[in-house]
Amino acid sequence: MIIVSKNNPQVKELASLKEKKGRRERGTFLVEGEKMVRECVQSGMKVLRLAVREGYGGDTYSLPFLTLGDDAFRAVCDEKTPRQIAAEVEIPTPRLRPPTSPCLLLDGVSDPANVGAIVRTAVASGFGEIYLASCADPFAPKSVRASMSGVFFATLYRGERAEILSALEGVELIAADMNGQNVFCFEPPARYALCIGNEGNGLSEEVARLAKRKVRIPMDVRTESLNASVAAGIFMYLFKKKTFERL
Repeated sequence: MIIVSKNNPQVKELASLKEKKGRRERGTFLVEGEKMVRECVQSGMKVLRLAVREGYGGDTYSLPFLTLGDDAFRAVCDEKTPRQIAAEVEIPTPRLRPPTSPCLLLDGVSDPANVGAIVRTAVASGFGEIYLASCADPFAPKSVRASMSGVFFATLYRGERAEILSALEGVELIAADMNGQNVFCFEPPARYALCIGNEGNGLSEEVARLAKRKVRIPMDVRTESLNASVAAGIFMYLFKKKTFERL
């Protein structure tokens, strides 16, 4: 059976995942495209169902699926040029707890693309635990795309700032700050949380107050700042380099 109407109840359910309200109500998010869906399935995340475009001949991984006509499939997907397959995936909700290794604290990062890009680099560089305090939704379509499957492999702890800071009690907070120590001369401790603040306003007062050490990336005088995800990536790899040098 091919569903052609955009008003079909199942199409509306899937389309609602493009919005925060829909994701919150259903407890699921949308993954689009063959590569992302394949990696999501391989990661072990709970895929509830697939939506495939009429004529799709690829793998459906023995999962329940809906076959949609072109208009219905476009209504479901967030991408301007939808691929051939999308998946509804359960949002993981790990219990908030202290980190087991060096981690990231994202403090008010508001751009979904930045959140996703930071998650992508964090997974690549070995920062598997990420705490998000009052941030953009990492399971929004833009975040998921920018993460390039990173959201499938990172442990994402979300909550109010006070809850997050309580879980990080006893962990040294290291703030990314324009007035901090040159990061190239910095030696990170064995256990820490690298703190990345809001794109325009930086770290919140609460996090800045608790961060005893601050680091900065030296820049040419003609450059005022770096994109939050770019800066986070530089910090993460430099911190890891310092750790490996000590081994």
